[in-house]
Amino acid sequence: MKKTLACLMTTTVLLCAAAAGAADQPAGDKPAGDEGKKPAPEAPKPEKSVTQHSLAIGGKTISYTATAGILIVHDDKDEAYASIGYVAYTQRDVAAAKRPLTFAYNGGPGGSSVLLHMGALGPRRVVTADAGPTPPPPYRVVDNAYSLLDKSDLVMIDPVGTGLSHAVGAAKDKDFWTVDTDIESVSRFIEQYVSANGRWSSPKYLLGESYGSTRSAGIVDYLQTRDSMAFNGVVLVSVALDLDALIPWPANDRPYIYELPTFAAVAAYHHALPHQPAQLEPFLDEVRKFALGEYAAALLEGDALGDAERDAVAAKLHEYTGLSAEFVKQAQLRVRNSQFTQELFRDRHRITGQLDGRFTGSPFDLLSEDAEHDPALEYTSLPFGAAFLDYYHGELKFGQGKTYRFLNYDANAAWDFKHKVPGGQPLPFVNTGPDLAHAMLVNPHLRVLVANGIYDLTTSFLGTEAQIDHLGLEPSARSRIQIKLYQSGHMMYLHEPSLQQFKADVAAFVDATSAARP
Repeated sequence: MKKTLACLMTTTVLLCAAAAGAADQPAGDKPAGDEGKKPAPEAPKPEKSVTQHSLAIGGKTISYTATAGILIVHDDKDEAYASIGYVAYTQRDVAAAKRPLTFAYNGGPGGSSVLLHMGALGPRRVVTADAGPTPPPPYRVVDNAYSLLDKSDLVMIDPVGTGLSHAVGAAKDKDFWTVDTDIESVSRFIEQYVSANGRWSSPKYLLGESYGSTRSAGIVDYLQTRDSMAFNGVVLVSVALDLDALIPWPANDRPYIYELPTFAAVAAYHHALPHQPAQLEPFLDEVRKFALGEYAAALLEGDALGDAERDAVAAKLHEYTGLSAEFVKQAQLRVRNSQFTQELFRDRHRITGQLDGRFTGSPFDLLSEDAEHDPALEYTSLPFGAAFLDYYHGELKFGQGKTYRFLNYDANAAWDFKHKVPGGQPLPFVNTGPDLAHAMLVNPHLRVLVANGIYDLTTSFLGTEAQIDHLGLEPSARSRIQIKLYQSGHMMYLHEPSLQQFKADVAAFVDATSAARP
């Protein structure tokens, strides 16, 4: 964060100069020009609210402490530059130094930790309708029988610009809205939290969703190489390590290839295919093979593709997506996910969700080429936002009178996606896959669990598989990564059977990677 550090250094020099000038003034005289000056702002201070609770998980009662607070994070000069909000859950009456500790956050970028917090990991869970709009308030918040708290203490983090987190001192929020400054600030939070709470000996984990997975790959390498903080595991949820694999820039055909099996899964879910498959998994294997073979070869030919080959591929795409062959050809065999969600049920005046294709909603504009909104996000954010703030202010007794940012669209729009990979040159568009590979090389005991929904049109499951398969790892290192797929979307935990399986998978992962060794 060169710009921020420069600002802090400049401020220090000016303050020192002012102090030196004041020392030369006669005692009792006011320095010239001091009239009307505002007093220096008070140094930011940490805040927290500590409450005691209990929760039943798997027939066992967990007594735990909830700490909702703000940690003042310092830079390399030990000057405060960020005030970062968090909620920590720690089990009581256990040896904290040896208990697993998981740091978790959502993505966006510009998203707070609310969805993972109240949807999957925390001790309280928002109950929402599956694949549809949740009825209006009062929303249901229940004890989360699938919380990870029986296996690990939890720290839910809101990066700068989300939740209550913001820049302090000479720094500005926008200084943190880059790939590398975000990685640095969250890493500094984790290092300070671990030191302040005596958790250096704890088995440690990162769990990030979507852009949070991008962040995690950078953080694990940053902390292991810079601060000698070893991690036992990283859980990547709805993977977005390489954004070039997800966003179809001109001449970038990879996203079209990777999204095709997800289109097929969504169309099959809604019975929108010309021939409904008898079983989903063999059908998706067939589509995978076509996507990586015949379809990829056709796209690579570009404008040189012959008419007969184009017609044959369009016919296959019709069979696999439910879209008309004519529409597919007009799209030059390249259908964006926002086009798919608008076109699949255009004749019914419906769109499907992008974060979760099981959801459907009404389009804003029937004639639009692309879906202009996402019912999966909207149907989810309303109940989660209201229920979380009620819980935050009430049960956790924190944040009253402060503005909590659930989603910060300004941060998302302003984000700088350049990234410097370990030992390499800055990339114009982020790929933290090399960071993760480097972290696994540095720490041969580091393991990775990957979780992805098959109905996720934003981070496709084939794209996830491809990103993991292109980390450049030796077979022994690749064997330390396992991938789990769920019958749900981007937030797979919204589907309760998938939440139950997700908890089981993460719990088994923590057990396997935190067991005491000689």
